[in-house]
Amino acid sequence: QVQLVESGGGLVQAGGSLTLSCSDSGRALSSYSMGWFHQAPGKEREVVAAISRSGGNTRYGPSVNGRFTISRDSAGNTVALQMSDLKPEDTAVYYCAAHREINIYYATLREDEYESWGQGTQVTVSS
Repeated sequence: QVQLVESGGGLVQAGGSLTLSCSDSGRALSSYSMGWFHQAPGKEREVVAAISRSGGNTRYGPSVNGRFTISRDSAGNTVALQMSDLKPEDTAVYYCAAHREINIYYATLREDEYESWGQGTQVTVSS
């Protein structure tokens, strides 16, 4: 019943910045720990970042290397992924996801703990 929609993807030059946003038009997301994932052509989906319900706990996947920041607004309506120093290898479809249970307080990088997924937004980084 959680229906997530991602936005903000597009074409950006290497070294540039881009911010993605995730929301549910029907409800706030404050009850859920949230995550961002990406999937490049020919590769499996990979975790990018995760954030707890409160926003106080964040975790990042192996490809981030300090370049990305996950955050959520105070009302719990939106989860953002701020990306900087983008590289061509960041090119992928980016998905947001909600944890399978409500009221989980921690941020997790385990993909199997997420249940509801958006349809993705394309990020393309040119050289």
